[in-house]
Amino acid sequence: FMPGMIDLHMHLRTEPMPLEYVYYLKLAHGVTSMVPGSDRGLQSGIEQSELSAKNKILAPKLYPIWSYGAMTNFDKIALDDPKNTTEVIKQMFAKGAHVVNAGNLGWSQELLKAVCREVTANGGITTYHIPPSTTAVTQAVDAARLGVTMIEHHYAYAESALDRQVQNFNPTYNYNDENERFRQAGKVWTQTNKKRLLTEVVDSLIYYGVTMLPTRVVYEANRDIIRAQSLPWHKKYTHQLLIERNGPDPNYHGAYHYNWTSDDEYYWSKAFNLWGDLIFEFNKKGGRVAYGTDDSYIFATPGFSNIRELQLLRETGMHTLEVLKSATLNSAKTLRQDKLGLVRPGYIADLIIMNESPLFNLRNMYSFGSLTTDSSGEMVRKGGIIHTIKDGIVIENSKLMDEVERMVKQSKTNVKPTAMEVPFVLDK
Repeated sequence: FMPGMIDLHMHLRTEPMPLEYVYYLKLAHGVTSMVPGSDRGLQSGIEQSELSAKNKILAPKLYPIWSYGAMTNFDKIALDDPKNTTEVIKQMFAKGAHVVNAGNLGWSQELLKAVCREVTANGGITTYHIPPSTTAVTQAVDAARLGVTMIEHHYAYAESALDRQVQNFNPTYNYNDENERFRQAGKVWTQTNKKRLLTEVVDSLIYYGVTMLPTRVVYEANRDIIRAQSLPWHKKYTHQLLIERNGPDPNYHGAYHYNWTSDDEYYWSKAFNLWGDLIFEFNKKGGRVAYGTDDSYIFATPGFSNIRELQLLRETGMHTLEVLKSATLNSAKTLRQDKLGLVRPGYIADLIIMNESPLFNLRNMYSFGSLTTDSSGEMVRKGGIIHTIKDGIVIENSKLMDEVERMVKQSKTNVKPTAMEVPFVLDK
């Protein structure tokens, strides 16, 4: 057994996909705490968090993400004034804030610094998705220096080691065109100064004490879209809403794989390798790597993507024990929850019970386990997390997966194949 895992960035998406679909998949794959985006509105996120805390719903602990200024009486102009940050954060935390998104503050280093200072002083944390539209003002090292708790995803690391101060964007670049945005996000890794990235940038990030939250699994489709579209669990366990909104479809966020070329996959493969080297060097020198998935997007199916994220962290060269530590103790420390992340007397009873060791094979943590042979040489499946324990409540994970299968089957009733599936539908 081991501590329950803590997913520091994920999504719940919207109706008609039931919340239980995400909750059950996460629990069945060992996630006992998670930080959801407020996909269904912040008020809904707060209510769900309270219900989970009281164990009135079967769900991991929930720490919803608050946008800076949410549920306060400040207008946009007032929120942009660093002098108001103390009162803004005071109002937010009085209403239950803990995780504050600083992603829209990178246009002003003065404002970002003030917000990070006040959130930290109030016992909370800041999470920062650094948008490419503001990396000319605030790069990853800047964000670390200004006090951001954790940097999500891959953005602004390569930009911190360019031999100039801005990306070499195409003249027609439009941040709101996601097809172009993600294409350029892969290419920028070929523009960076690799030596500086793996030395000066790594050393600076560690010095300032920022946490890396890679969420590599949600970007894996970029280096092999056919693999992502054909993952074996899609048919039985990926809700139809996700299939349809994973795209390609320019009407949905994260559904940008139209006109996605072999060159794009090449650039993203290169990016993944260098990004992995960055994570490895950061971890090797003592930096804190934490754990998140950003799933329910881009073919990252909840739960399954949690185990795949572990595999992708292992791919960087991190030891398997370090990978598991990132998902437990490191994430508990990042979230500032001092009674999570370890198996100790007096700690909260959030645990995972398995019948096969993840140290031998991380795939043993998938709900379907992993293939091996029995004593007679026949192929068998072993593994899977048998029980997840949250707040001391023991859960029968096979029953969770049965419920997920039922929800998914219902979601696929009378549906038509999507554009990506049409060539592979059997003729009747």
